[in-house]
Amino acid sequence: MDYPPLRIVRFSGAALTDGVEEYAIDGVPVRETSVARTVADYFKFRNKIGLDVAREAPQEAWRAKRVSMDELWRYATLCRVANMMRP
Repeated sequence: MDYPPLRIVRFSGAALTDGVEEYAIDGVPVRETSVARTVADYFKFRNKIGLDVAREAPQEAWRAKRVSMDELWRYATLCRVANMMRP
């Protein structure tokens, strides 16, 4: 498969299961990460997706009232990017 480009990453423990929500779409279970977890992952993989995207994500999520600061902080500490997200 040429498009979209994929990069596979591995998680274990709490980093694998926390913030993952499961939905059924046409009877098929689909796992998706929450908005706060996705924002923390943007910072975790900022070198791959770009620092500008990572910096803009928490602001956009906060303006849209899709996350709380407590949620962002929880997933930032889980993904070990709390110091990067703090400023």
